[in-house]
Amino acid sequence: MEIIIMKELLEANDKLAKENRAYFAARHILAVNIMGAPGSGKTTLISALAQELEDIRIGVIEGDIESSIDADNLERQGIRAVQINTCGECHLDAHVIKKGADYLDMSNAIVFIENVGNLICPAEFDLGEAVRLLAASVPEGDDKPFKYVPMFSYIDAVALTKCDLKEAVGFDSKNFLKGLRTLSQAPVFETSLKTGAQVRGVNAVANYLRQKYEELGKL
Repeated sequence: MEIIIMKELLEANDKLAKENRAYFAARHILAVNIMGAPGSGKTTLISALAQELEDIRIGVIEGDIESSIDADNLERQGIRAVQINTCGECHLDAHVIKKGADYLDMSNAIVFIENVGNLICPAEFDLGEAVRLLAASVPEGDDKPFKYVPMFSYIDAVALTKCDLKEAVGFDSKNFLKGLRTLSQAPVFETSLKTGAQVRGVNAVANYLRQKYEELGKL
């Protein structure tokens, strides 16, 4: 019988993540790992950010357990995308990200990595990304930072989505921020992407990412 230790798997992943980080840096790519629960608005956020960042090349590595629905929708918008189906795995890892990056074959770009919808496993696997952005939706509740400590400790920034529903679901912004601040000083960007309503907050997220992208040229 062979016993596979999780620690060994993570160490192997971390080695590949380091290689990915060098790959992205050499090509002047800002890799953004977008994480969040199913239905938190990750794909919608990417779509809106691509419009705000229209002067920068955008690519997407799209992770799902099955299907290519989100990648197909992004490509219809004119965004170059590659689909990765994990076939049951609850996260992406550094190995498949390198394959996705090779397929995109981009440089001087922002590459969004849409991780599998999950608030647990993605926080365990470094992908070689430069920015870890969490899409946390208002309907999920304001208690999530207290319940999902590894994820909220792992992130660089939060896009709080579906803020137009705050009153309807009784979302307590102060409680959410209280939980987050015990773990991280990550900035929080409130957004609303409701169809037919005014899109708000996305420009602030885009400006944050633009600054990170421009900083790559100074390294």
